[in-house]
Amino acid sequence: MKTEKHFLENTIGVFKNYKTLAEKSFAQLQNDNDFHYTPDSESNSIAVIIKHISGNMISRWTDFLTTDGEKTYRNRDAEFVDDSATKEQLIRLWDKGWNVFFNTLHSLHENDLLKTVTIRGEALTVMQALNRQTAHYAYHIGQIVFIAKHIKNTEWKSLSIPKNKSDQHLKGSYLDNIK
Repeated sequence: MKTEKHFLENTIGVFKNYKTLAEKSFAQLQNDNDFHYTPDSESNSIAVIIKHISGNMISRWTDFLTTDGEKTYRNRDAEFVDDSATKEQLIRLWDKGWNVFFNTLHSLHENDLLKTVTIRGEALTVMQALNRQTAHYAYHIGQIVFIAKHIKNTEWKSLSIPKNKSDQHLKGSYLDNIK
């Protein structure tokens, strides 16, 4: 397998995992208010983070190889204003951004990785742009998980190995692998 193909496949897999983490967090939230909760006056709500990620994805990944990733129609500042969007509206917006993003990722070819794209006037290779977005989306999805975990408190269902369960997990994984 060529390195470039492996990079693209791995990158898509990483983004699918991040998307799943956020969606498993959304599934644990009970109502619209949970999406608008902020832990303090300086933090963003999950609703705001969804708006921002979706706005970023639509801007960055529409006509990715041919236009600047910061589209003139994007109103980034408005993404950080919480409104009264319902959970369903937010999920639709979330899905719209991810659809644009994944459609573009799946359209890329190995020979695209070293092409130059522009984001906010900065020239980057496609590979650099993908790495940049990996860090950006991981950062915000970590915020989503943290806020959801804070909201659910003791009712939170771990998305990873729960605290103090590492040995149990290792024993289970070991047994699963020898069957």
